[in-house]
Amino acid sequence: MAGTNLATKLSNVALHNKEKVCLIGSGNWGSVIAKIVAENVSKYPDQFDPEVRMWVFEEMIEGKRLSQIINEKHENVKYLPNVRLPDNVVAHPTLLNAVEAATLLIFVIPHQFVKGACDQIKGHVNPNARAISLIKGVDVSKSGLRLISDVIKENLEMDVSVLMGANIASEVAEEKFCEATVGYRNEANGLVWQRLFNTSYFKIAAIEDVEGVELCGALKNVVAIAAGLVDGLKYGDNTKAAIIRIGLSEMRKFSKLFESNVKDNTFFESCGIADVITTCFGGRNRKVAEARVLTGKSFDQLEKELLNGQKLQGTLTAKEVHIILEQKGLCHEFPLFTQVYNICYEGHEPSAIIKL
Repeated sequence: MAGTNLATKLSNVALHNKEKVCLIGSGNWGSVIAKIVAENVSKYPDQFDPEVRMWVFEEMIEGKRLSQIINEKHENVKYLPNVRLPDNVVAHPTLLNAVEAATLLIFVIPHQFVKGACDQIKGHVNPNARAISLIKGVDVSKSGLRLISDVIKENLEMDVSVLMGANIASEVAEEKFCEATVGYRNEANGLVWQRLFNTSYFKIAAIEDVEGVELCGALKNVVAIAAGLVDGLKYGDNTKAAIIRIGLSEMRKFSKLFESNVKDNTFFESCGIADVITTCFGGRNRKVAEARVLTGKSFDQLEKELLNGQKLQGTLTAKEVHIILEQKGLCHEFPLFTQVYNICYEGHEPSAIIKL
């Protein structure tokens, strides 16, 4: 569907009441998405309500509430400084107030907080609401692996799509050209999300593969940890290319093993190979892994020192993936994923990353 004409496709989608958008999350990426969405709802006033609500986890910044600063200055001074947010972005410190009457819920919070957010709003959301997850991670329980989109779907009983891609937030905020991928189950909903996010600089392809798109978004952070370790060790471009290739291969194998309906073509979308490349050369996971080698400090300490309150997803995903592989007795089939886990949690030296 990536090559189809979006306007023509959308003409076939039945539009009734205007869609009302709420972002659940207001960090670096969430604020960038708020900017894009707020601009787009203004472009399509017949389809979307002009107000975009954004739930803000309240913090005090120099004696003032962050939500108040955002609404007064139209800037998220902590997580996206020096980027103006459109006036129609309205910050709400109370989650229930933020989601009231919303028909389009955009989840963009660290994946360990999703269940808690769903518990808060369950029974209080619009019965016609649909959701999309921009969250890069997986959920692990005794029963095995669950996608974050499934956690949302099961808790809120609504259709859930996903959006992933090669997107360094600061570059998207500067409106540098890039792409992203919407994975959908319901095509009509996929088209709505595509229109909501698509711009001249943020090009959206929509494909029918929620599982593949989402697993790519989660697993690439593990590969980025490996790439950052290689950078810190000064092993060079050949080694880094090898690590990226092995990582992408393990991503595909893991995805196919646990979600058999994942499509091969998904790995050639922005959410696949492009996101792996971007994350292995930029982004927080590579940066912190490199610093782990150069400073000898722990990942937890570096997260606090370098990420300005953001969360390091790659290490946690490595742990969750390892739990699954260990349960299945498959660690030996995923040597890169296993070595990243061992370095992060079992005290192995960073140089073990090439002992595959």
